[in-house]
Amino acid sequence: MAGKTNAARHERDKKPQPEPVGVPAALSAPQLDRLIHERLRLGILSALSVNQSLTFAELKKLLDTTDGNLSVHARKLEEAAYISCTKGFKGRVPRTEYRLTAAGRKAMERYLDHMEALIQAMRDR
Repeated sequence: MAGKTNAARHERDKKPQPEPVGVPAALSAPQLDRLIHERLRLGILSALSVNQSLTFAELKKLLDTTDGNLSVHARKLEEAAYISCTKGFKGRVPRTEYRLTAAGRKAMERYLDHMEALIQAMRDR
């Protein structure tokens, strides 16, 4: 049975895919910043775009996510230099604070411009 499934999938993948109609090539989805496009990372950048800084606990509550999810996605944004992370203590309690960097703000603006162009192209159809 698995052979038929793989053969069918292979046959389907060989078929030429239709070209998108009415959307300029410059606005195609592969142009989107895949790092930002993921839901939680977009949420992190959006929240930091309208706040000077947010702590790990504030972001976790705002985005209704787990420690592990937030940590992994924040690290990816930090590695891309879209956000900065400062670790310290408030009294004896560890405190992790995030800020949007200039590069992150610029990347977010590019992403939003691209999304607006996609929306406009679809409305103009």
